Amino acid sequence: MGVGRRMKKQGPPPPLDEARISSLKKRKASDTEESTQFKKRRPSGNAARLVPARMLSNGVANSGLKHGTKANFLNGSAKQADKRSQQVTSARGARKQASPAESSDDDAADLLGGGGDSEDGPLDGLGDEDIDLETGGLQDDFLESGSSVYDSDQGNPRAMFSEDEGDSDAEEKLTAANIEGLSRRLDATQDTEAAEAQLELEEAALQTNIDGDRPRILRDADDDEEGATAASRLAPDLQLLRTRITDTVRVLDDFAKLSEDDRSRADYTAQLLKDICAYYGYSPFLAAKLLDLFPPREAFAFFEANESPRPLTIRTNTLKTHRRELAQSLINRGVTLEPVGKWSKVGLQIFESQVPLGATPEYLAGHYMLQAASSFLPVMALAPQPDERILDMAAAPGGKTTYISALMKNTGCVFANDANKARAKALIGNIHRLGAKNTIVCSHDAREFPKVIGGFDRVLLDAPCSGTGVIAKDPSVKTNKTERDFLLLPHLQKQLLLAAIDSVDHASRTGAYVVYSTCSVTVEENEQVVQYALRKRPNVRLVETGLPFGVEGFVNYMGKAFHRDMKMTRRYYPHKYNVDGFFVSKLRKMGPSLARAGAGVGAQGVGNGKAEEGAVDVEMGGDEDGAEEGAFGGWDEDEDEAYIEKGRRRRMKKKGIDPKAKKASAKTNGTS
Repeated sequence: MGVGRRMKKQGPPPPLDEARISSLKKRKASDTEESTQFKKRRPSGNAARLVPARMLSNGVANSGLKHGTKANFLNGSAKQADKRSQQVTSARGARKQASPAESSDDDAADLLGGGGDSEDGPLDGLGDEDIDLETGGLQDDFLESGSSVYDSDQGNPRAMFSEDEGDSDAEEKLTAANIEGLSRRLDATQDTEAAEAQLELEEAALQTNIDGDRPRILRDADDDEEGATAASRLAPDLQLLRTRITDTVRVLDDFAKLSEDDRSRADYTAQLLKDICAYYGYSPFLAAKLLDLFPPREAFAFFEANESPRPLTIRTNTLKTHRRELAQSLINRGVTLEPVGKWSKVGLQIFESQVPLGATPEYLAGHYMLQAASSFLPVMALAPQPDERILDMAAAPGGKTTYISALMKNTGCVFANDANKARAKALIGNIHRLGAKNTIVCSHDAREFPKVIGGFDRVLLDAPCSGTGVIAKDPSVKTNKTERDFLLLPHLQKQLLLAAIDSVDHASRTGAYVVYSTCSVTVEENEQVVQYALRKRPNVRLVETGLPFGVEGFVNYMGKAFHRDMKMTRRYYPHKYNVDGFFVSKLRKMGPSLARAGAGVGAQGVGNGKAEEGAVDVEMGGDEDGAEEGAFGGWDEDEDEAYIEKGRRRRMKKKGIDPKAKKASAKTNGTS
């Protein structure tokens, strides 16, 4: 094929103008989208600067460009152009580029001349297209040469560099695959940084105290009451309530800096109480009582913890198995578990189970008991020893009773009492299932135990309570507890605790301990009850519980001062230890009760006379008006006379004397 018409137009190239090449490059970028006739080439990591001519491997220049000199190169040196050509060749070889596609004579001419109809200079096409430097140059017969033509500028236009830019700048900008990929990465990086910055701003708004940032929380004093009434009829905005609670807590933590000038701490506390009632659903009375127990931030954590359930735990029955064997058996059944903590050797915490834990063969065989972790604590504080006589005054459903039997290794005797006969059925079932053979089940009013039976080495009293520590299990506590409940329940608890103290043998060689516990966190049911027992029974004192963790009990609360040893008691909160709210105290009986000694009744025995009953009734809040004040509140002479007469008649019957006959003869002698 002869030389084409377009090739004849080419003449000696004029000197390259860098400004002209830049303008042509911009025009080429706009025309890139319209050019689709050439095959795209995968961009390489290294690129050379644009040169006016390519040298073929045989060293012969193109016929149209063979008159060009070394001065026509952009960098002014053909040696540097060859060096860059070698760099491009090596880079393409490393990336294993596909073999170049064949091109027609017209396509090759277009690459050099910029098109047949173009009237621009011979180097216009050279400035628009990226000339391949893989080979040394172009032969006169372009189609017979071994050169390859790639049009890489249609999708990814090449950058143009001036002479004053060093090689390092070019390599730095062209190393990142291509401009499009680099742009996408930069956009993604910017989006990530923007998201992180926004998250930091949101966290700062909730957690960071900034000087001068005074949130307006309280309603303005001049708000319209009708508007407030209308707003109260609508459903509360939970997100707004939570934000306001968080802001109020933050203000109360740093009241001097963040409070409004015309607002007092009481105003913020009242607003916090109102928001807690609306957000969590508490009655105002109970919310105020619980809010007084903690600082604002800790109170918020307590209310929040009550909204999520506590972990499910089981207690290993060491009478039938070991914890390691039980754990392996349950794991084989698809149960995910781990030890409840270092403080317990029998507890396992369950995370996930493929089978119902109350219907496994291990459960039916009595290898474990479903029991809350907080219920381990009273038994651990009691620390029962083998061959002791122990009383569990409120035993149902049997978790603590069977734990006591396991610690005693089925020796001694455990009296499991519960006043509710319906609950006693579940107690009996668990005792049989877990194999506790040293247990006696009874159903008495626990307040009668000093006269039913006494002389125990240890007594466990898990008293009935309001349940403010187990709100996560029973949310109804939030609304169904009133002020009357917090008057009646402490009165019952005081009676039970005095009865427990009187049921213990002070002369026991191993014990004489009483453990009092509740699943409540209020002071009225805990410290005040223990304080009452210390005041009414001076022969007992508080001792250490022996529990490895827990918050110390209150020594001062709301202007009330308790015994200095009250710090030996332990409190447990759901937001601190992830267990149910609990209170545990341990007392030791140091001597006999003065009321029983005054009545001439021994410290031990079954049915210790009516004098003891009378003394206990007076101590438990009976009518003490006009009674002589003593160590335990005084005596009722008329009531004691009746008890003494009953005792006299009993003794006469034992001797075979009819009390009525003797009384009749006494009347006859008096008449005569």
